[in-house]
Amino acid sequence: MMRWLLTFSFGLFSLLTLAQTGTIRGFVYDKASGEPIIFINVYLEGTQLGTSTDVNGYYSITKVPSGDYNLIVEALGYEKISENLSVKSGQILNKKLFAAQEAKLLETFDVSADRAEARNEVKMSVQKITPKEIDKLPSIGGEPDIAQYMQVLPGVVFTGDQGGQLYIRGGSPVQNKVMMDGMIVYNPFHSIGLFSVFDTDIIRNADIYTGGFGAEYGGRISSIMDVTTIDGNQNEFEGNASVSTFGAKINAQIPISKPKKIGGAGVTSIFSAKHSYLDQSSRVLYEYIDPEGLPFNFTDLYGKVTFNGENGSKANIFGLYYDDQVRYQAVSDLNWNNVGVGGNFILIPSSSPVLIEGNFAYSSYQIRLQEENLRDRTSAINGFNGGLGFTYFKGDDEIKYGIEIIGFSTDFYYFNAANREVSQQENTTELAGYIRYKKKFGNLVIDPSFRIHYYASLSTPSFEPRFGAKYNVTDNFRLKLAAGVYSQNLIAANSDRDVVNLFNGFISGPSTLQDEVTNINGEVREVKHSLQKANHFILGAEIDFTRRFSLNVEGYYKRFTQLTNINRNKVFDNPEPGLDPYLYLDYIIETGDAYGVDFVFNYDLPSINLYAVYSLGKTVRWDGVQEYSPVFDRRHNVNLVGSYKFGKTRLWEFDVRWNMGSGFPFTQTQGFYEQYTFQNGTSTDIINTNGELGIVYGELNGGRLPYYHRLDMTLKREIILSTSSTLEANIGVTNAYNRENIFYFDRVNFERVNQLPFMPSAGLKVNF
Repeated sequence: MMRWLLTFSFGLFSLLTLAQTGTIRGFVYDKASGEPIIFINVYLEGTQLGTSTDVNGYYSITKVPSGDYNLIVEALGYEKISENLSVKSGQILNKKLFAAQEAKLLETFDVSADRAEARNEVKMSVQKITPKEIDKLPSIGGEPDIAQYMQVLPGVVFTGDQGGQLYIRGGSPVQNKVMMDGMIVYNPFHSIGLFSVFDTDIIRNADIYTGGFGAEYGGRISSIMDVTTIDGNQNEFEGNASVSTFGAKINAQIPISKPKKIGGAGVTSIFSAKHSYLDQSSRVLYEYIDPEGLPFNFTDLYGKVTFNGENGSKANIFGLYYDDQVRYQAVSDLNWNNVGVGGNFILIPSSSPVLIEGNFAYSSYQIRLQEENLRDRTSAINGFNGGLGFTYFKGDDEIKYGIEIIGFSTDFYYFNAANREVSQQENTTELAGYIRYKKKFGNLVIDPSFRIHYYASLSTPSFEPRFGAKYNVTDNFRLKLAAGVYSQNLIAANSDRDVVNLFNGFISGPSTLQDEVTNINGEVREVKHSLQKANHFILGAEIDFTRRFSLNVEGYYKRFTQLTNINRNKVFDNPEPGLDPYLYLDYIIETGDAYGVDFVFNYDLPSINLYAVYSLGKTVRWDGVQEYSPVFDRRHNVNLVGSYKFGKTRLWEFDVRWNMGSGFPFTQTQGFYEQYTFQNGTSTDIINTNGELGIVYGELNGGRLPYYHRLDMTLKREIILSTSSTLEANIGVTNAYNRENIFYFDRVNFERVNQLPFMPSAGLKVNF
């Protein structure tokens, strides 16, 4: 397979280079650190030829006629680069560029790079997140985090600040694929719901696709989160350390072998560690919430070594360890950990304008939940993933194709509400190939792609055509659309009636499903496989009212044609003649729909940024017996974010966020009864023995909780200590007006438990 791909690659290159023009390509780096500079303008002065750098700082300008040119690089916060060069027919000119940071940020800045990308890329339902954007949010607990930023994205529903999960456009958390440097991360968020496993200071970029993503991504039916970390300073030791009321962290960038010249080969490394001691600090600082302290504790470790070549090629190896512990008194005791190692590389062949990327990783995730008066739930998933991709650039056009392999084993043990065992041990292998072609016709950009995903363990292929398009009506008004077919084998092992939704178990698609399924319209169809399936349809528009003020609108429809869920109605362990499959199967097939519209307003200046999101959505499920709204069906969601830098040198910053969401569905209680287990059979003494308390539930998710709303604020002050070190102090408050947002209701004790109340916080951070 590898030999075939390489032969095809260079054969395709020959066809693409029949026209006798040249190519200019390379990387743009920060001159001081050697770190790639992403998403900036690179163009030939006086021509229409240009591009922007990608997440690796790579650029490629093709179809360049022979001649002399002035290559220009412009980036906010960096001095302008201008370099003379000559291009010959058939020549591939490799040019590494180094930009020096400006001593003072200019009052005005150029946004043409963003505008150029908006015109030339479809980029449907994608958000690019950098530490700069994350820092604009109030830093809850004294530390900004990507988990907090994702909560303000369009189409994203966050279920709470204690054990909250992210649900994206009607999809459940297991339908979101999360990757870090190419490694699949099975649980990216800590149980408190305010923090991720990722250290903001080592993130270079994160692409969040909420729908309609291309064929290079697969194995999930809802969304993609692709996180890339920095390589580290190649020239000097650099790092930071911080402490706050919630926790502490430290990271370091350590050159192992410094380049002997600018742009030369070298080896660098990064290390990051963070730890939450909220379970201890809250006993003193937040005693008014719970004298015993808030039960959250976690530790995150990440390390990476980068080998840089002279032509821009590089290879990375990395490892991680994430741990999370929750100790809810008299409710639950949870622990999970994630361990992984991996590597990735970028190759720049000297004789071809192709970019070759590859990755391989292995990780292990285990979780255990112990609940009072209930049997333990356990889940483990161990697996690997790897891939090889090729990207060709031809003017504004682009061809990308590659292969991917995934393998994992699952070990799951669980008891449902009827005390019936649900368990699985399974090994799964997946193979995939994809091709994507971006073509520009004047004002029209099309982006068709195709993926074939073969689930080897199930002997089931999935053919997944996808399509994106954008039409530039004017330079400031663009229409766009996307559609596609998506599949996945992995399913969640969560109960819809969990009081505290902390247990994130995993199951491979089971083979023991019903033979046929009845849709809500009464149509009966045969069940041919156990895959999760979904179709995406998205229409949108982008409007630039001014260079600083923009609006993005997207309407979406997700049709979940097949979903596998734990059977909450199972009461028998074994099938009997004439027994309804819904009464004894461990898993059942559901269908569903999610549809809505997202509005995003953005106003950006050097000193002020305003960001507003309104999402209107509806999600429904059909389990073959009843139609219901899942627990994350929030119809209205509003996020208002503001960031203001002030003072003579803009060393002060004030950040604010207000969130409001309509109430979540929940299952109401209709009554109680005494439940006997009949452990001694017919001889059980039901007169003198007390049974357990049983609950009579009402219609599944037939009720609605009250509206949720919360205001968070942070004030920051940066203090310059020296030319190479700064100190940042911050004070903040979570839930500023002490809104009593419900967490859950204890049905037995008839007590309401709320989410986090008014919580002040403070933090210090030193950069060196």
